[in-house]
Amino acid sequence: MNSRERVNLTLNHKEPDHIPMDFGASMVTGMHVSVVYQLRQALGLDKPGTPVKVVEPYQMLGEIKPDLMDTLGIDVVPLMSPYTMFGFKLEDWKEWRTFDGTPVLVPGGFNTEPEPDGDILQYPEGDKTAPPSGRMPKGGFYIDAIVRQNPIDDSKLKVEDNLEEFVPISDELLNHYKTEADRLYSKTDKAVFASFPNMAFGDIALVPATWLKHPKGIRDIEEWYISTVTRRDYIYELFERQCKVTLQNLEKLYGAVGDKVSVVFVTGTDFGTQNGPFISPKAYCDLYQPFHKKVNGWIHEQTPWKTFMHCCGSIVPLIEHFIDAGFDILNPVQCSAANMDPTMLKAKFGDRLTFWGAGVDTQRTLPFGTPEEVRKQVRQRMEIFGKGGGFVFNTIHNIQAKAPVPNLLAMFETVREFNKSD
Repeated sequence: MNSRERVNLTLNHKEPDHIPMDFGASMVTGMHVSVVYQLRQALGLDKPGTPVKVVEPYQMLGEIKPDLMDTLGIDVVPLMSPYTMFGFKLEDWKEWRTFDGTPVLVPGGFNTEPEPDGDILQYPEGDKTAPPSGRMPKGGFYIDAIVRQNPIDDSKLKVEDNLEEFVPISDELLNHYKTEADRLYSKTDKAVFASFPNMAFGDIALVPATWLKHPKGIRDIEEWYISTVTRRDYIYELFERQCKVTLQNLEKLYGAVGDKVSVVFVTGTDFGTQNGPFISPKAYCDLYQPFHKKVNGWIHEQTPWKTFMHCCGSIVPLIEHFIDAGFDILNPVQCSAANMDPTMLKAKFGDRLTFWGAGVDTQRTLPFGTPEEVRKQVRQRMEIFGKGGGFVFNTIHNIQAKAPVPNLLAMFETVREFNKSD
């Protein structure tokens, strides 16, 4: 059984030859670039000092190259936009070092010149004549979005102001997705995971629009959340109009990539905190679910793709509604949050949802536990979630900077051992 067959079988809730694994196929299932560098060094894949590409600057995610995929046994490959979260392309690579000294390659539009205080600012489309849209604090590992909120006058607020990025997909992007999908499908035997632009409704990481030079409308994170209640009609109309464009784009995208895609990233909108949802089931069903149903419904009627939802936190009261909205896959399955017991999740929802993640806790166990504690948790999670298919191994969200290499090696070794014994 090859990787693509393995993933497709488990997505249909049948047990493959062993549990498939993903690292690097999406913006929420990857590894910090410093971790990728350290892992490649530990596995003897590179000479010391060989830089690693930063393929997603916002979270500083590192490239998972084919040799690392093969060494670790990864079953999924990414089909992503050629543009970063800051609007510049993944091209014209240049050398740089992160604050912890990791040698990396960053795109040409990535600003490497520090401010007087040592911070690194990023600019939309790499254009320094525009206000900066991102900041990496001195000594930091990630880039924070800079909120560029104009004063809001409700009498002049127009839905169009928040629709600037939701436009018909360009021929350039369509050609990119078609070419890449053809290459990934024909040159690898791995499942293709597609992340298409502007699919999510209200994803807070996208609200500040770090790629736009002068974003209009509601762009402040706090103001956005408040507006889902105080300006609900505005947000609903925004989602309604966004949905029309999304469905039109999906038709063009399916025409470009066809059945070569196994999984499509639909939304990364978080609804959970550590202790419970921050939105009621009624509020989700009233404001978000109608549009999730439309998008998932179109995908299921027109394509064989499985729909992927990323939603952190304690979200048990919402999961049934996610299933009703048509989602096939839930990520990252934050078992460390309140009431997110693995055995309960698998028993209650495992015949209808594929759990993509859950493999090990990235808040405590992976960064601060011992290798044996990592091994124990990985084995437990694979035993629980792997039964009957419907489980793709990944950590709970991206592997963060400073995760100890012995713990990383323990995780991958345990996955390999479990799959061999299985």
